[in-house]
Amino acid sequence: MSYDHILLPSGAATTPAEVDAHLTAQQGVPEAEIVAEIASELNRRNEELPEEDGFLSVFPLGGIDHGSALHLASPYDAIGYVRALLFELATPRGYAVYDPQLAWLFDPADRIAATVTHGGAGEFPYLTRELVDLWIPTLAEPGPYLIVERADQEYIQTYRHPDGRYALEYRDGSPDKHFVTELGDAAAVAELIWDWTTGDRTRFGALDWEQLAL
Repeated sequence: MSYDHILLPSGAATTPAEVDAHLTAQQGVPEAEIVAEIASELNRRNEELPEEDGFLSVFPLGGIDHGSALHLASPYDAIGYVRALLFELATPRGYAVYDPQLAWLFDPADRIAATVTHGGAGEFPYLTRELVDLWIPTLAEPGPYLIVERADQEYIQTYRHPDGRYALEYRDGSPDKHFVTELGDAAAVAELIWDWTTGDRTRFGALDWEQLAL
């Protein structure tokens, strides 16, 4: 069994239904130059590895009339590696990454660069408002947390408790600048994480923060 990822141009879709519509519309359209370029690089990197370490379930990629879309399948044990590689290649070219298993769309438009760790799905190189709004209400075991880190010891994170409440923490570079609060509203947590990510602390003053001693 393989794990799928799909590349498509930034702005081509905002919902899973729109992704499906875009892919349908690309059927029979000659392969776009950018798609051929990305496919060629993925093929090259896969070919450099021993066959047993390859990250493509179907090889080689490309040469199919799917227009501006590129579909690739990989072994489950290569998911993290493939995701990182796709962000490396797709983001600078203005391409989004779609995960059809989770129905997650990573569109680089309006992204904020950060190290983002999703407790259930691993690490990602940026955050968007759409992603934080999608992720926070659905955090669940075995990793019900999200961390957004801009620099060493500079991060915001949340943990969703079994009762649905959220512990929200942020740290501004040192132990004496590490604070925590609790909220029961997923939308408010998402807003605050996005505010912190964009550098807006306006809403933070309305909350009761407690200094956290570790």
